[in-house]
Amino acid sequence: MKMCSKDFSTRLRANYNKSIEIYEGRLISKLLELFLAYEEDSNVKLVIMKGNGRAFCSGGDVAAVVHDINRGNWKIGAKFFWEEYILNYVMATYSKPQVSILNGIVMGGGAGASVHGRFRIATENSVFAMPETALGLFPDVGASYCLSRLPGFFGEYVGLTGARLDGAEMLACGLATHFVPSARLSSLEAALHKLDSSDPAIISAVIDEYSLQPYLKDKSTYHRLDTINRCFSRRTIEEILSALEREAVKSADDWISSTIQSLQKASPTSLKISLRSIREGRVQGVGQCLIREYRMVCHVVRGEVSKDFVEGCRAILLDKDKNPKWEPSRLDQLNDSMIDRYFSRVDDEEWEDLKFPARSSYTASALAKL
Repeated sequence: MKMCSKDFSTRLRANYNKSIEIYEGRLISKLLELFLAYEEDSNVKLVIMKGNGRAFCSGGDVAAVVHDINRGNWKIGAKFFWEEYILNYVMATYSKPQVSILNGIVMGGGAGASVHGRFRIATENSVFAMPETALGLFPDVGASYCLSRLPGFFGEYVGLTGARLDGAEMLACGLATHFVPSARLSSLEAALHKLDSSDPAIISAVIDEYSLQPYLKDKSTYHRLDTINRCFSRRTIEEILSALEREAVKSADDWISSTIQSLQKASPTSLKISLRSIREGRVQGVGQCLIREYRMVCHVVRGEVSKDFVEGCRAILLDKDKNPKWEPSRLDQLNDSMIDRYFSRVDDEEWEDLKFPARSSYTASALAKL
């Protein structure tokens, strides 16, 4: 049986070191090419995605987009996001099971390459985060669809604060479907290679044989879901902060103070558009979410309302002084019309909304996402 894990991992290793030059554009193109080819190959029963080393994908792929923006080539950056979101859509609607082994860091684009798949395996080494608001961006790659479907308002918390989750927390909130100790991964992969079936029930049963129920730490954020729901269910960022501050008065809790600090350090523009994006994602299918996110990211890279994306990448990824100068610098300097622009079509004759490749058929699980 033909399997894909070797194909993907070798290409990931070969291309990732050159990402500053090609910002993973060629890698994304190659992954899309492989996914579409394997879908038509009857010898391929399932697709395994994994990283090399200590990360599944550690993010940072947007750094080179900033180089193009600074050279006045925002459309090159937009093309990168176009291809990335198309890949996300293909993964979300894929007719064959995708098994993502998340044994390490899962951030940024890596989240999009995994969360849309049928099976998502966390380990004791997994670290998941969507830190985009600290970069002047927003949780994209279809995150507005996935985060909005986490229990309660946990998705708003994760998306707005960039909070890091371990493997046990990923399983508890639904970002992971299974938890497998890293020592068992090689045996699991061997068992998956022996399968000659695309039946999700059969694949799940094999993964179950190597899975266990991890211990959720006493100080896990997920134990604070009631507090998160009380605060992050609020209508605006200002109201969320006020709710957190009221909680801080009632309890001297380091978690509450660190959550407030995370929000205060983030780009005000990013916070506002991220909250609206996740809220809209609650009532939209994955395709609608990606189309909306593409509009948003094009406005971000154009920098008409705010240039926070360039500044955030400078401060966090390039110069690494961790001291971004946001503009606008305060939440009260942003009005509704400024935020509305991020959700509108781009005023450029050559620009068009995201368009997805034709799909021959949809599985029941794919249809449920649409």
